[in-house]
Amino acid sequence: MQSASPTSLSLRDAALTLAVMVVWGTNFVIIRIGVEHFPPLFFACLRFAFALVPAVLFLKRPAVSWNKLAAYGVLIGAGQFGLLFIAIKGFITPGLASLVVQSQTFFTIILAAVLTGERVQPFQFIGLVLALIGIGVILWFTDGMTTPLGIVLILSAALCWAGGNIVSRSSPGVDMLAYVVWASLFSVPPLFLLSWLLEGWPAIRDGVATAPVEAWAAAIWQAVGNVMFGYAMWGWLLSRYAAATIAPTALLVPVFGMGAAAIWLGEPLPGWKLAAAGLVLSGLCINILWPRFAAIRAARHPPSA
Repeated sequence: MQSASPTSLSLRDAALTLAVMVVWGTNFVIIRIGVEHFPPLFFACLRFAFALVPAVLFLKRPAVSWNKLAAYGVLIGAGQFGLLFIAIKGFITPGLASLVVQSQTFFTIILAAVLTGERVQPFQFIGLVLALIGIGVILWFTDGMTTPLGIVLILSAALCWAGGNIVSRSSPGVDMLAYVVWASLFSVPPLFLLSWLLEGWPAIRDGVATAPVEAWAAAIWQAVGNVMFGYAMWGWLLSRYAAATIAPTALLVPVFGMGAAAIWLGEPLPGWKLAAAGLVLSGLCINILWPRFAAIRAARHPPSA
């Protein structure tokens, strides 16, 4: 009989979880460094190329169909990260991007309801409304640093991320590191083709020829930090602990994202931005934490026979 997953993180595993959140949150600033020197679609192409090679030579292909790998690779590669990198190039600040892209949680719920018939719970509606109000605040206060187009691009990236979630959820128990690496086979070609067609060979050539060391380091970090460390560690933690214990820690990603952007890039944090962040994070908290609280309450107060 398999023992239940522990619900309390050890000190070591809590530190590892925090490290993953720091890496994923601060990565939005690192993306900004990369797109300052590379065309954004080509930079996204580099991200997946470095994630693919040489890891694909050492990781066994996950036991999923090529169709699922292709769908995930296109949605996450050309969709989520292609749009995200274009947005951060000059249409939205990295800190706000790290916040708005978390709307993928609600897009995932909606897509699951439409495509698989999952029922949307009342608390999920409440969380969605709060997040939408927060995004509305951001749209109301858009300026030269954050534009309506930037919000649309990030929301579109979040929708593609949600689509990727639906695809990956159809293969439960799969090694996500291997999944992401092998799916990169289908991320690199469309990203390179789109970069060639939309950004042009001269921009690609000049980017490669003139990019400083920190730009190449940013590209490599996309693979080493976010994929090799982030996904591998996240999958390992999920295999050891209850999902309800690990999942809420993802709320720290926009906290570190906005904090890193403020510290390293001088991104301002006016009251309206903090209020918007509070609304979006409140919506996410309700969506992620409510089931756990409901389960605890039900365990403490079982229905009478």
